[in-house]
Amino acid sequence: MRLLAFTIDHQPRIGALTDAGVIDFSLVDAAAPTDLGTVIKKERLAELAAILAESDGTVHHQLADLDLQLPLAAPGKILCLGLNYMDHIAEGPFEKQSFPAIFMRSSTSLVAARKPILAPRMSNTMDYEAELAVIIGQKCKHLTTDNALNVIAGYSCFNDGSVREYQRHTIQWTMGKNFDQTGPFGPLLVTPDELPPAAGGLKIECRLNGQTVQSSTTDMMIFNVVETLVYITEAMTLDAGDIVIMGTPSGVGHGRKPPLWMRDGDVVEVEIEKIGLLSNPVKAI
Repeated sequence: MRLLAFTIDHQPRIGALTDAGVIDFSLVDAAAPTDLGTVIKKERLAELAAILAESDGTVHHQLADLDLQLPLAAPGKILCLGLNYMDHIAEGPFEKQSFPAIFMRSSTSLVAARKPILAPRMSNTMDYEAELAVIIGQKCKHLTTDNALNVIAGYSCFNDGSVREYQRHTIQWTMGKNFDQTGPFGPLLVTPDELPPAAGGLKIECRLNGQTVQSSTTDMMIFNVVETLVYITEAMTLDAGDIVIMGTPSGVGHGRKPPLWMRDGDVVEVEIEKIGLLSNPVKAI
């Protein structure tokens, strides 16, 4: 399924995107869930699949007409990987790490598709990072290479918007990665059955004002999805509704000469093959 969250007259809805348009679950079954995050956290994806199976395939909306929302309005832990593509490491001052470099984002840093990224007035170093998001679908600890993929509810697009000046104030990246409304996420949550195992080999791109600034594939990650989940769950329990963000390839703004920062009025797009397109304007505040 290719799922999305949106609102109609300020009321939450869940839909499934098809080639013809969006099927609105609430118009198929009046008792359908209306909050995708709750569906994930309560492990009720099978309920949506059953409702979709009952549908006759009639679409109710077009994607372009919808007020899109975050796939998970209130996610749990948001765990991000840094330095997970060799070509990205090469454009900065860092070296390849022996283990996944994990940092965390807060839910207040997220922003839905088509909503503005807020470039803060105190710095002009707002950067883009196209990334694959992995949405956890069940509570898990001590995963193995054999069962790690079983806990994934779906995949999505992410833009790890980073205020580089603040990221470099200390050796910890938290400040630069957590400005309000700087991390676009969505719009689709694509279930694993729609994709290659572990979302491997998919083209990932970022475009700024129509110009391609990042282009790679997900099989260029140093630590793949399985390795990352196994490593994380050595330390912590992952819960349904947690998100793991898998790092960015080369081409980011800070690695360019001169640097290429996002400015007021820009439009930034992250596109991942078979997963979708995440587009956001940039607004200076």
